[in-house]
Amino acid sequence: MTTSPVLAQLIGGLAGGDVEILDLTTRLSSDTPTLRLPEPFTHPIDFRLEQVSAYDESGPYWRHHNIHTGEHIGTHLDAPIHWVTGKDGLDVSQIPMNRLVGPAAVIDVSAEVAKDPDFLLEVDHIRAWEAEHGSLPNGSWLLLRTGWDQYGHDRELFLNTDEDGSHTPGISADCARWLAEDSPVSGIGVETVGIDAGNALHLDPPFPVHHHLLGNDRYGVTSLRNLAHLPPTGAVVVVSPLPIVHGTGSPARVIAFVDRRGR
Repeated sequence: MTTSPVLAQLIGGLAGGDVEILDLTTRLSSDTPTLRLPEPFTHPIDFRLEQVSAYDESGPYWRHHNIHTGEHIGTHLDAPIHWVTGKDGLDVSQIPMNRLVGPAAVIDVSAEVAKDPDFLLEVDHIRAWEAEHGSLPNGSWLLLRTGWDQYGHDRELFLNTDEDGSHTPGISADCARWLAEDSPVSGIGVETVGIDAGNALHLDPPFPVHHHLLGNDRYGVTSLRNLAHLPPTGAVVVVSPLPIVHGTGSPARVIAFVDRRGR
């Protein structure tokens, strides 16, 4: 059996260390910070495991669990039907595989977020990035590095909520519309609990990233880790949700292939 030259190069790069597989996923457990919505809205349940057997009378040779979870837990993909603007769109099982794999475009705004947790990405920030690194590639995933993953170990810090609401960075309404209607991206990825900013209920329209991207057959991935280890361009991201029929989203394993030659 022979392997095609392109795939053989990838396998050789992985074996020799020239290509690194970087895990961008938050580990999923009952401690994973999850979305909390203000009243009267209902938020998803936290993730938990229920033991079925553990080498005992219920199963003497094996151990397994039932899992109890919402779709939008931890690192997860939002499908178009998650939002009212995409209600006639694709469920998570229908998203084409080629839309889940693409070039990574990493925009680093961690310095701005350190000064203002309510920071919003604008089109001008993307234009400045493009002036330095080139246009956003077709089918790419725009990954917003904010440094917010540093708070992922602590639910209170990660959600950053006070009497005025949640204070986490995100994308402005104008930028969300531009990404959905005028850019070539398949989707966006963020380090925060949701694809919108913490204060997005107060933007116009409310939750504009959900509104615009999901309504235009674009996708979103949340709670990413390790974006600091990605170059601005050159990596390839792979998003692997469960193909849940009628699913509005799914927990996902997100990885990146990174060329480490000369870095």
